[in-house]
Amino acid sequence: MKDEDQYVMQDPTKQYPADDFPIQTQPEPGLDSKLDPRADHGEKSYRGTGRLQGRKAVITGADSGIGRAVAIAYAREGADVVITYLPSEETDAQDTMTIMKEAGNNVYGLAGDLTSEDFCKELIGFAAEKMGTIDILVNNAGKQIYIENIEDISTEQLVSTYTVNIFAMFWLSKAVLAHMPAGGAIINTASIQAYQPSPGLLDYASTKAAIVNFTHGLGIQLAPRGIRVNAVAPGPIWTPLQPSYGQPQEKIKTFGQKTPLGRAGQPAECAPAYVFLASQESSYTTAEVIGVTGGQHLT
Repeated sequence: MKDEDQYVMQDPTKQYPADDFPIQTQPEPGLDSKLDPRADHGEKSYRGTGRLQGRKAVITGADSGIGRAVAIAYAREGADVVITYLPSEETDAQDTMTIMKEAGNNVYGLAGDLTSEDFCKELIGFAAEKMGTIDILVNNAGKQIYIENIEDISTEQLVSTYTVNIFAMFWLSKAVLAHMPAGGAIINTASIQAYQPSPGLLDYASTKAAIVNFTHGLGIQLAPRGIRVNAVAPGPIWTPLQPSYGQPQEKIKTFGQKTPLGRAGQPAECAPAYVFLASQESSYTTAEVIGVTGGQHLT
């Protein structure tokens, strides 16, 4: 029987189910509360050790999926956290913040649309006002819609995907620098898609390749200022992104089973990489990408 406690030594191929997922659909952007089976964000397993004690963090797309797992981990590591999410994700966001508050730190939420540069500036201003400074920015929010043929990708979708995944990251990273001291960290969510693009995710995959490039360049640019910039590149992780048209429905059933570890990953398995990159333990790591891919290569 599997043990989902991330601190117990075990066979990673059996730590989470490798069974078929039920075929399911959700309207975009999807809710964890409607996901079957529910994802593991470390709600019961993640145990903090004070690695982010006193830090102030902003995490985008933190209502569910990887963002929720990172938010829970940061709160349990001692950080005050501002999360942001779409208004339609309010119920998931409230669940996330309830779990985070159990750690005893300050938790704030702000609903809004990252496709608006004004909202991106508002978010950073809100976080700076609430927390006094911003030590960590996690650019995690993303848009992913599977479309088989390039002829069927509308200009509206192309612009929306690039605005959420790329423009917002630029706007937020630019705005946060006025509030981020030396020792701060910017962490971006890339993807295995940056290196091994699926044909039906051309717009999404190309944004993730741009995020890798942005991470390398900004990391070098900000190094003299003592601010580190890194990225995490997840592989197939079970989140609401998948059934809300992030994958073709026929692929939901066997999602993640083609990885060397033979199963989809869970958000809880990504969070430790984000903790490491935010903590002083990674003080000599910048302009880098860490893969959490189930064995798929970042090449």
